[in-house]
Amino acid sequence: MRLSDLLAFTVLTLRRQGFRSAMLVVSLALGVASTTLLVSLGEAARGYVLGEFAFLGSDVVAVFPGRKSTTGGLPPITGTAARDITLEEVDIVQRSVPGVVGVAPLVVGQAPISFQSREREGLVLGVSEDFFRIRQLEVNQGSFWSGMGLEQSAPVAVIGETLRDELFGPRPVLGEWLRVRNYRFRVVGVLKGSADSFGANLAEAVFVPVASAQQVFNVAGLFRLIMQVDPSRPRARIVRDIEARMTELHDGELDVTVVNPDAMVASISDILRVMTLAVAGIAAISLVVAGVLVMNLTLISVQQRTAEIGLLKALGAPARQIRSLFIAEAILLSLLGIATGIAIAAAALLIARETFTDLSWSIPWWALLSVSAVTVLTAVVFAWRPASRAAALQPVAALGRG
Repeated sequence: MRLSDLLAFTVLTLRRQGFRSAMLVVSLALGVASTTLLVSLGEAARGYVLGEFAFLGSDVVAVFPGRKSTTGGLPPITGTAARDITLEEVDIVQRSVPGVVGVAPLVVGQAPISFQSREREGLVLGVSEDFFRIRQLEVNQGSFWSGMGLEQSAPVAVIGETLRDELFGPRPVLGEWLRVRNYRFRVVGVLKGSADSFGANLAEAVFVPVASAQQVFNVAGLFRLIMQVDPSRPRARIVRDIEARMTELHDGELDVTVVNPDAMVASISDILRVMTLAVAGIAAISLVVAGVLVMNLTLISVQQRTAEIGLLKALGAPARQIRSLFIAEAILLSLLGIATGIAIAAAALLIARETFTDLSWSIPWWALLSVSAVTVLTAVVFAWRPASRAAALQPVAALGRG
């Protein structure tokens, strides 16, 4: 039997069993769609999380005050620890550790920010001029401050666009004075864009010199450090040198945590990918359930078509050809199920793109190939036994039973 004849015969058979075929296609499509959507959701979540960490860049390390051995847990994200990291220590590390080309100390806090009669609670970031360069931030009005030492305070501020609109409205903002708690700062620049990071919208923040922020919040320690390093030098060696220098400065105790973002991002990516595959594997169980349905319907089809099978065998059709008829039906149904399932998943992703705009929604090519291969393989495996049973029927017995 030629391939075209086999295909035509299979299509004719499926049309005769229209309702049964449609139900089987729906069951396969739901399995394909659910598996594909869960993979897409996992990849979208992974991309979002990695994007949140991407602001650190490929040439920086982060230093947190505190360590598991000294705090009894993870490094404190609040920037508090048994011993502070000071601006003096930052200056020493920057000058003495080879490969460190820039340091951005941070002091972070919430405070009331006001201009005339308008006031709101906002994010205050104490930073150095290196922070803007390392984070690759830009201004659309004014400029960042420059030529200021780490321990030098000054009443200057750069504000985000949202904060500018809420406090100043349409009026010119450069040169105006705003108040942060009881301290006054002159606006010298307006940050361009939103620059989201870790859920904080920098468009709603005010940036002041790090020493000024220490005065505002009455703190001596730093929230964390972001260090830009020479990408041509081994990252692990630079991390060890930073830890060694901080140990010397802290009387022989390593009570800071130096984080290599590349290693951290790689670990997070691997964890999220494993979770995605695990969830997709659970969803793929629905394909196995659909495979059982394929087997049951194929068994029913064999019982209903015994006379047809007997006639074909009486005309000389070999067992291999009889088996191929039922296998071809299973493959064609699985292909229809795959196409329908992918169409359902694509439609759902279109809705998701409009609803959850922060996530990047797409169907990975490897997910399409994997789901398609598993679906076809499941259909063939579960249809093989009934097809073999049909191929083993004797012509006379089959005609008599029909």
